[in-house]
Amino acid sequence: MSVPFAVLRHASTDWNVAHRLQGLTDTPLNAAGEADARGWRLPSPAEGWQRFSSPLQRARRTAELIQPPAPVIVDSALREMSFGTWEGHTIAELRERVGAAFIAAENKGLDFQPPGGESPRAAMARIGRWTASIAANGQPVVAVSHKATMRALLALATGWDMMGRPPHKLDWRCLHFFSAHADGRVSIDRLNVPL
Repeated sequence: MSVPFAVLRHASTDWNVAHRLQGLTDTPLNAAGEADARGWRLPSPAEGWQRFSSPLQRARRTAELIQPPAPVIVDSALREMSFGTWEGHTIAELRERVGAAFIAAENKGLDFQPPGGESPRAAMARIGRWTASIAANGQPVVAVSHKATMRALLALATGWDMMGRPPHKLDWRCLHFFSAHADGRVSIDRLNVPL
């Protein structure tokens, strides 16, 4: 048995515009992000599904604003991956400041781990427990989450080791449909569905 679920990334923040790693830094939506989220409408069949969100305010606010209105359940499993001491910096800044050590960390794929942060492998395990709970509950859900967490979900569904380009390009302004299976697997249903 499988249970469908859908995931989207939160709307824009000032740190997104500046290309800063947000991680667990609790940044709010900017004015453009608020306007975008207000204009987003969940497509069928997700518009009637139970709605979940990361606890970070940029995701919670997006979940509250998208149409149609629905109660939002906050689940910490949907939080962004922690970038530890690298939060607030851009990749370009880190490549320059940290140098070879940052580039070596980037080349570790699933085992990339910022100082004081979380690895994609750990984020995959966390999101995998969440998808297992979806399968066990048997109720379709739509969740608002974050870029690194959604990349971890894509890795879980495809076996991607996060080395090189992802097997599918995710449009961060779209909804992505998956299925959670009772045996713990996750499969892709439809990606890049417009809101």
